[in-house]
Amino acid sequence: MAVERALRTGRPPAYTEGSIRRAEPWGEDVQLALYLLYELHYRGFEEVDDAREWDPDLLRLRQELEALFLHALRTALAGAPRSVEEALAPLLVEPVDPVGGVSHHLEREGELWQLREYAAMRSLYHLKEADPHAWVIPRLTGRAKAAMAAVAYDEFGAGHPDRVHARLFAELMTDLGLDPAYGHYLDHATAPLLATVNVMSLFGLHRSLRGALVGHFACVEVTSSPGSRRLANAMRRCGAGPAAERFYTEHVEADAVHEQVVRHEVIGGLLADEPALEPDIAFGCAATVLLEAELDARVREAWASGHSALRSPLPPPAPDPVPGPGPGPGPEPDARS
Repeated sequence: MAVERALRTGRPPAYTEGSIRRAEPWGEDVQLALYLLYELHYRGFEEVDDAREWDPDLLRLRQELEALFLHALRTALAGAPRSVEEALAPLLVEPVDPVGGVSHHLEREGELWQLREYAAMRSLYHLKEADPHAWVIPRLTGRAKAAMAAVAYDEFGAGHPDRVHARLFAELMTDLGLDPAYGHYLDHATAPLLATVNVMSLFGLHRSLRGALVGHFACVEVTSSPGSRRLANAMRRCGAGPAAERFYTEHVEADAVHEQVVRHEVIGGLLADEPALEPDIAFGCAATVLLEAELDARVREAWASGHSALRSPLPPPAPDPVPGPGPGPGPEPDARS
């Protein structure tokens, strides 16, 4: 891959305009390339010069890939709601079907190996939880800025490092016998999973997309509390461990509060200051729903067939010296990996 070679060698990425035009915006090549380029703005990579964050050749390639991804999103959502009320209304009602999604499945009948896969997937975001959304704070004013900063303060532990949500997720991973190192499971990530993380970086790095980032954040907060309740129940039912359960129980109450703050103060304040951004907020919400639904469908399809939902299955956890519940049989080897 051109980006990986460029980062390893320190040279400009080798690609053609034709290769960008022919690229599949939802495919692994584009999404992995974007993820690697975006990571330069987070913690970077060992043996990659920090100065490459602003390398003009890498930025030029990122811009072309972003244009491809953003065009695909706008095309797919051409008929989506353009008002905040219409975009959020369906998310404020719990789905009627109790087995309609991954969190429902995990709560009712998920196995420990599936919980481990789910945590490995979500680690690509949760180990930097709220970092992409923090980029919007300097781009807001008044009510919206104050409210967004208040929510971020909670996400980052409210002054207590042991309560930083990224740290709580690392502890969850340890309970599940996973490696909590930042980015450890990138090689296991599928394109739909990468897209759910990339969209936050896409919105966060562009001032012109500040409304879309607020819409994304609102969607996450509105849906987090009920989903977290189901996942806490799943962790408890499977005996995943106290830290695994704690991460989600923490989100049940916190995100119920955050939902109200984001809807009424962040969005309300932003619309009071910049009413023209309403379609962008709705777009950010719709894009989040679209990408999460695609990932959800891929995961459920793989698990229903007994296969791993990851690009390659996880290794089994290290043996526990203390007797306890086993990890379950795990997925069958997946020919796709």
